Amino acid sequence: MKRALIALTVVFALCSVTVFAQAPKAAGGPFFATWKLNLAKSTYSPGPPIKGQTAKLEPVEGGMKVVSDRIETDGKTTHFEWTAKFDGKDYPVKGDPARDAVSVKKIDDYNLEISNKKGGKVLSVIKAVYAKDGKSRTETFTGTDAQGSKIHNVTVWDKQ
Repeated sequence: MKRALIALTVVFALCSVTVFAQAPKAAGGPFFATWKLNLAKSTYSPGPPIKGQTAKLEPVEGGMKVVSDRIETDGKTTHFEWTAKFDGKDYPVKGDPARDAVSVKKIDDYNLEISNKKGGKVLSVIKAVYAKDGKSRTETFTGTDAQGSKIHNVTVWDKQ
């Protein structure tokens, strides 16, 4: 009886550890949090950089919701929102004059690919890589601006 109780306790402990170790993945991995742009670690080409940005990423069924406030180079604030599934289909963006739709693909538990579109045309692609420790993410942004100039920005975000 004592051996059975000890064995049952060990099995319960191992199951508990496994369940808690899987909890972040079950909750959607490292994507979901409030993130703040780290301007000191980010690079903008051709520039100039924006003055700041925060973004809140929340899970939705099969995807994510993004609510963000960006301080533009001229100091004006842009508030935008979008909700998209990880299925690569187009979803509307509200409030961002640079794009009217996004499509999102989840590559794996730490990588997303986001295509930004305007009038049905892909203008830029963001490859977002989330750190294994969940404390930061790096986005490589490639594409063209409204004037057709090439853009290559690498932004670093800190989890808040």
